[in-house]
Amino acid sequence: MLNLCKPDSLYNEGMKVLIYSEKFAAAKDIGWHRGGQKIAYYPNGIRKEGSKGFKTMYTMTFAYCYPYTYTELMDELNAIMADPIK
Repeated sequence: MLNLCKPDSLYNEGMKVLIYSEKFAAAKDIGWHRGGQKIAYYPNGIRKEGSKGFKTMYTMTFAYCYPYTYTELMDELNAIMADPIK
């Protein structure tokens, strides 16, 4: 996304984008949910003239991935730690 106006965003604090997958909805009954990785919101160097002078524009970028929760991570790590071979 390009030319957003806010100087900061909750995406810089860990908020994820809202996504919808027709495949997830059909197969797993999962509708709208938060996901994505490498989300960044930053000034892009574009300045627009407005009524109060020049205004800096911002860009938001993200890489989409399937949701992977902290709980899922902990479950996997606990399973590995409980396996005497691993």
